[in-house]
Amino acid sequence: MDANIYYFSATGNSLVAARNIAKELGGCQLIPIVKALKEKQEITAEIAGIVFPVYMFGLPLIVAEFLRKIKVNPDTYIFTMATLGGASGRCHSQASQILKKRGIDLSSGFSVVMPGNYTPLYGAIPKEAQEKIFAAEKVRIKEIAGFIRQKKRGIMEQKPFLFNLLLYKLIYKAGSRQIPTSGKFFWADDKCIKCGLCAKICPVDNIEMRDGKPGWLNHCQHCMACLQWCPVEAIQYKQSTQGRKRYHHPDIKPEEIAAQKV
Repeated sequence: MDANIYYFSATGNSLVAARNIAKELGGCQLIPIVKALKEKQEITAEIAGIVFPVYMFGLPLIVAEFLRKIKVNPDTYIFTMATLGGASGRCHSQASQILKKRGIDLSSGFSVVMPGNYTPLYGAIPKEAQEKIFAAEKVRIKEIAGFIRQKKRGIMEQKPFLFNLLLYKLIYKAGSRQIPTSGKFFWADDKCIKCGLCAKICPVDNIEMRDGKPGWLNHCQHCMACLQWCPVEAIQYKQSTQGRKRYHHPDIKPEEIAAQKV
């Protein structure tokens, strides 16, 4: 199948989902959104998938930017696939509205449950619970692939509508404006071993090493990759993450997250 799967991932959840849908569809090219933006790529494939995590019940800022800038063949079947630990918010409708302003139709939108990982609010769930979610994800991906092969349209999974709309308006509309400068709330505690992995893994190069320790700049995506992948759990966000279990997908290595920007 002539298809491109574009993805953005911090913990590996969306990368795994992107790989799995690419495998199910066959003949797909897997492309990091960060790289596609840098290279100003154009979507010419018959099918294009946009895979991403839900942030604040909406799109990650970099995914919204990608949708605003990417050039698309008008005949391309475009679908969004969101990975999430709870509600999808308005991410699919948000993507549809961005594309519609450019005269492009979003063909369909799908949601895939993965382990939640927003450490400022909660720690990682037990391994046994994660395994059950991973098994269900594989089944869900097969279902989604069936819809895509038939090029079905209009499947926007955002029920209950009013609940998701309320979350989006209350949290995303206000909170997303603060995301770029949220780096000021990250810090490294005394466990830091000055390995530099956080800077290497940051998908948007928002971290620079200062005297061996990380310093955060002002174009953060609030993806938490630095916090989740720190090998000694030294990176914290405000005062809420200390002692909470970190999470990243067990099938993904940090080098694979860092490779998004290469």
